Amino acid sequence: MVDGSQGHRTGVTRQVARPRGRPRLRLLSVSLLVVGLAVTTVAAASAQSQRASAQGQWILFTGRSGYGNEQIYRIKPSGAGLKQLTRGAYPANAPAFSPDGKRIVFAELGAGIFSMNVDGKNVRRLTTNGRDRLPTWSPDGKQIAFVRPTAAGWSLYVMSATGAGERRLRQAPSAGRPTWIAKGLLIPSDGDVARINPRTGRIFQWLGVQLDALAGTDSTSFSPDGSTLSFVGAAKLDLGDKECGEGVPCPRFGLYVEQVGKGKPPRLLTRNAGAASFSPDGKRLVFVAQNRIVLWVLQSGTSTMIRTGKVTPTVGTPPVWQPR
Repeated sequence: MVDGSQGHRTGVTRQVARPRGRPRLRLLSVSLLVVGLAVTTVAAASAQSQRASAQGQWILFTGRSGYGNEQIYRIKPSGAGLKQLTRGAYPANAPAFSPDGKRIVFAELGAGIFSMNVDGKNVRRLTTNGRDRLPTWSPDGKQIAFVRPTAAGWSLYVMSATGAGERRLRQAPSAGRPTWIAKGLLIPSDGDVARINPRTGRIFQWLGVQLDALAGTDSTSFSPDGSTLSFVGAAKLDLGDKECGEGVPCPRFGLYVEQVGKGKPPRLLTRNAGAASFSPDGKRLVFVAQNRIVLWVLQSGTSTMIRTGKVTPTVGTPPVWQPR
C-alpha cells in the first residue's frame, strides 16, 4: 500500500510537472515580447519627443521690416511662429537666451542692456550706458557679461542677472564678443581667445586658435562643449570681382569653423555669410546668408533655409537657438 501510494503520488507529480514547464516557457516568451515592445515604444516616444522639442525651440534673430530700425524677432526652425519682440526708437540686437531658455538679454544701441521674457513681455533695463553691447549669460543664469568701450579699449563687465553689482574685470584684455560656457568665460582678443577668471578677468589660458583679428572679434561663437569655434573672417579675393569700382576687387568674408586644441587651421564653411551660433547639441549652426536664416548640419554639410516673410534678417549679430 505504501509503495502503491507513493507510486501514485509520484505519477501525479510527474503528470503535473510536465505541463507546468511549458506554460512557464510561454509566459517567459510573452514577457520578453511585452518588454521588447515596451522598450521599442519608449524609444520611439523619446525620438518623437526629441523631434518635437527641436521643432518647439525658438530661434532669435535681428532683422528689419521695411525701413525701420533693426529689431529682435523669434521664429521656429520650421518657419512657424514669426513674431517681433522688440520695438522702439533704438535698434536692438545681440539677443542671448538664459540657460533655462526662459529669459532673453539683448542690447539697445543708445539705451543699454535689457532683458525680457521669450514672448517679449516683462522688459527690464539692466544698464544705462548706451554703448554696452554683446551680452551673454553665465551657465548658472545668475550673471551676465558684456563689453563697454573705455579708454583701455572694449572692456569686459560682469553684473547679476538683475543688473545689480555691475563691475569691470580690469585684468581682462580688450575683448570682443564673450562666450560663457561650462568650460569658462571666453573672450576673443588679439587674434586668439582667452579663458579668464570671471571675478577678476585674469587670464587662465590662451586657447591658441587662429582667429581673424579684425572681422572675427565680434563674431565668435563656441559649441556648448567648447570643442568647436565659429567666426567670420576674410575670404580669398575674387580677382574678377569689380563691384567696388576702380578695378579693385571687393573684400569678401566667409564663415569659418575651427576645432579647438587640434592645431589645425580654420576651415571655410561658406562664403558671404554672417556670424553663426550653435544648436544646443552642437551639431548644427544657424546664421544669415542671402537674406535668409540658414540651418547648417556640420557633419553632412547639408543646409535648409528659413523664410521670414517681409522681415529681412541682418548679419550684425548671429541668430541664437533656445537651449530648452
